[in-house]
Amino acid sequence: MSAPPEDAAGAAPELTVVLPCLNEERTLAACIREARTAMRQNGIAGEVVVADNGSSDGSPAIAAREGASVVAVTARGYGNALRAGIAAARGRLIIMGDADGSYDFSRLPQLVAELRAGSDLVMGNRFRGGIADGAMPWKNRYLGNPFLSWLGRRLFHTPIRDFHCGLRGFSAAAYRRMDLRTTGMEFATEMIIKASLLGLRVAEVPTVLRPDGRNRPPHLRPWRDGWRHLRFMLLFSPRWLFLYPGLALITAGLVAGGLLLAGPVQVGRVQFDINTLLFAAIAVLIGFQAVAFAVLGKFFVIQAGLRAPDARFDRWLRVLTLETGTIAGLALMVVGLGLSFFSVWLWRERGFGPLVPGQMLRWVIPGALSLTLGCQVILTNFFLNVLRLDTRKDPQ
Repeated sequence: MSAPPEDAAGAAPELTVVLPCLNEERTLAACIREARTAMRQNGIAGEVVVADNGSSDGSPAIAAREGASVVAVTARGYGNALRAGIAAARGRLIIMGDADGSYDFSRLPQLVAELRAGSDLVMGNRFRGGIADGAMPWKNRYLGNPFLSWLGRRLFHTPIRDFHCGLRGFSAAAYRRMDLRTTGMEFATEMIIKASLLGLRVAEVPTVLRPDGRNRPPHLRPWRDGWRHLRFMLLFSPRWLFLYPGLALITAGLVAGGLLLAGPVQVGRVQFDINTLLFAAIAVLIGFQAVAFAVLGKFFVIQAGLRAPDARFDRWLRVLTLETGTIAGLALMVVGLGLSFFSVWLWRERGFGPLVPGQMLRWVIPGALSLTLGCQVILTNFFLNVLRLDTRKDPQ
């Protein structure tokens, strides 16, 4: 099959179709032909780039024979393969899709039309276009994909309803803005999250999912890879993973503890006393740890380039200096020491003899909480400021 005229002439094509490949000799040729036919029949000047991720079969030779450019990618991983293939792309528009025969590349014109209309990222939607019998395991179709897509919409305010469709297109300019960093399966999720956080224009088009044509098990492991995507989304949204649960625990612990400091609280036939006070103190400690992880997690993902800087977060960081954090921690420790010494004084007043737990623990528990919380504030603050050290090496 000959290349499109614009490609043959050597001019940069409008579209590059990138196919990540690992031992796809049974289906690769058909995918390349389908993509090139769709481009030729619709007047799209395009090329096909196969990013070969270490195939041990004849996939690279098949790709070259079908007129595709072949990029050898030594670093294993779905993200690594796509990054290398996209880096080799010459088109201003890029569409990626699996080389296992499961995606209908005759749908390329619909994705290109959306990109030409100004969309930065165009996702295929298999649930709108149709899923053939046997094309998707039931746990992916009815559990994994719907749940993860719903969670992605809630966490990142994106309209995408099929988060993990492998057929998607984007402009080269948008790809550079997204600055994707992950190297494995998370690459696909990171793309949608970054597009949402950057305020890029996102669209969906229906696409058909067919049973793949391989004679071996797929590389995808539904439970393992589903967990990887879920973990990545949660880590990318420290507010929901750490901040909000942490604030809820702190609030509940302080409210409950404040009520119980004065004495037992009767609610109907149930009496809450010092045992509940102890759990309230633990809730405050766990809540603080969660909030601290939210701050540290957000700082890390920004420093790692996984998300754009946040002006409001930067303002908070300017307040959370080493000095202010240390002062706050020391103040809590002073309160804790004061309550602890007062407890010892009460004990001395009783001749260091037996004590009434319901009375003494109302002083001991808040004292221990303040001491522990003060230490946690100081240690967390020091660790945050270690992360803030500028360790970049200037060129010699």
